[in-house]
Amino acid sequence: MLDPLFTTDAMREVFSDRARVQRMLDFEAALARAEASVGVIPADAADTIGRCCRAEDFDLAKIAVAARDAGNVAIPLIARLTERVARAHPGAPGYVHWGATSQDVIDSGLVLQLRDALTLIEKDVTRLADVLAKQASVHRATLIAGRTWLQQALPVTLGLKLATTLAALERHRARLAALRQRALVLQFGGAAGTLASLGSRGLAIEAALATELNLAIPTLPWHTQRDNLCEVATFLGLVVATVGKLARDLALLAQTEVGETFEPAKAGRGGSSTMPQKRNPVGASIALAAAVRVPGLVATMLAAAVQEHERGLGNWPAEWDTLPEIVLLAAGALDAMAGVVEGLETDVARMRANLDISQGQILAEAVQMALAPTLGRNVAHELVASASRRARSERRHLRDVLAEEPRVTAVLDRDAIGRVFDPQSYLGSTDAFIERALARRG
Repeated sequence: MLDPLFTTDAMREVFSDRARVQRMLDFEAALARAEASVGVIPADAADTIGRCCRAEDFDLAKIAVAARDAGNVAIPLIARLTERVARAHPGAPGYVHWGATSQDVIDSGLVLQLRDALTLIEKDVTRLADVLAKQASVHRATLIAGRTWLQQALPVTLGLKLATTLAALERHRARLAALRQRALVLQFGGAAGTLASLGSRGLAIEAALATELNLAIPTLPWHTQRDNLCEVATFLGLVVATVGKLARDLALLAQTEVGETFEPAKAGRGGSSTMPQKRNPVGASIALAAAVRVPGLVATMLAAAVQEHERGLGNWPAEWDTLPEIVLLAAGALDAMAGVVEGLETDVARMRANLDISQGQILAEAVQMALAPTLGRNVAHELVASASRRARSERRHLRDVLAEEPRVTAVLDRDAIGRVFDPQSYLGSTDAFIERALARRG
């Protein structure tokens, strides 16, 4: 019931029970074809095995129950596959799963699922980057308060806030391209990673199997070296952290007391069961829920990587649900925030009003920097800090307090002081930074 809330339909399909079984069967069919191609098993046996590798022909519920005693789903799956092959060709069942081990089929099946999943993740990252680029361009000059430690700091623009996430997503795209080369590799080592049961033909079968599955060949079988899968997990943890940061910022800007940005509104979205006025940031909630859950799941993957000798006990099974859950949550977070950014609503007047709420103190640094060349930075800093305290105490605009300070008026006349308090004049390299992010997006 909750799956549609936290992930996408496309990713649910990639990690459905049927897809998991089909990818394992894809390995078995490819293994048979590879072994037939080098003369290890008869070609007609390979053909029969391939025809029997259809997930829809298997009772997944019975396989799941049998896995409880077997220790993994591969053992009962291969047993059922062997039964089907025997009915189709009495001379072929002995060649099912020839020379492989359960971990070969489970891990390679997972890699095939990850290949599909990472393609979807790349599309999701690209979609979010595209809508961020569009909104950053639209709002490159939209003034908004920059905030540090949850307090107003300096004027920035909404475009810059969005461009920082865009730049992070571009780094993730580069990471993903490199990750694919390491993670999308075959697992094929036999019982203890030596392919001993295949004699001198192990490497030839490995090469043919990799070609059949369109996977790269690793340097060695990686039964108990889980760094590639941990890299997938940590990469997705980084993606979710980036998306979660965006969600957190937009949710804070949507608070009633702030009211600067809002998620797109439509009937049935963000309501309350009792308060008819509510407009809750549901997209941000989905992304933030992922950001809460994924770090612990990544930690589980890292903990499970410490495996014993040539085949681990208990730690390998810990990955089976953990990594798919990370991928599912990442997909849901990306999809949710792409929808939020795409339909983002803004209240520019409220942004400007909030800029003015501190009565000029958001530009205290600008005044300090205007005075520093003449008075020195330390003197200018203390002078403006003292004036800020007085402005707060007397509930006056900082500009007016400074206009009464002889050391200030000796450097800046009233018009110059007024110009310093124009937030548009204190944006530094904001526009250049946004342009750089947009240019690198291409």
